Amino acid sequence: MKTSVINQIKTLLGMEVKLETMKLMDGITIFEADAFETDKEVFIVTEDEQKIPVAIGEYEMEDGRILVVIEEGIISEVKEKEEEVVEEAPEVEEEVEAEATPSAKKTIESIVKETFFAEIEKLTQENIELKAKLETLSKVDEVTNEVTELADIAPISFNPENTNEVETFVYGSKRPKTIMDTILEKINN
Repeated sequence: MKTSVINQIKTLLGMEVKLETMKLMDGITIFEADAFETDKEVFIVTEDEQKIPVAIGEYEMEDGRILVVIEEGIISEVKEKEEEVVEEAPEVEEEVEAEATPSAKKTIESIVKETFFAEIEKLTQENIELKAKLETLSKVDEVTNEVTELADIAPISFNPENTNEVETFVYGSKRPKTIMDTILEKINN
């Protein structure tokens, strides 16, 4: 309890927290926890360094201990491997138990597949919603285009009453005409 509080404080401060890692008997699957003790959180570390809480079940570790998880992601018990007794009836029960508890690799695969398919389902649903929105928006655009095409547009006609008179001011109108004035008059007219 005390170490988990300290580890939480370290993670909040950005300090590196060292976690224990152990492999399963298959040699591939890696479990990670603060400590492999009762009531500690335990995670499966995937290939892309993603941490997934361990599913409910019993897992045989590489060192021979058995990790028991009753609540998802929390260790309920770590026990030593029991010696196998050579009796026919108990072997049948052990086989049934082995079939009932999935291996960690299969558990990881199922969890990854569930998250993958859930994400795909979510994206598919979002895609359908966006297509529906796009379709409604394109219908609205078509309707507005039809309305503007069908609207009666009055042609622009000349209004003789609407004339703008421009006031002009002639500079030097009372002065005598020069040769320059006559040349400019001929050029402009």
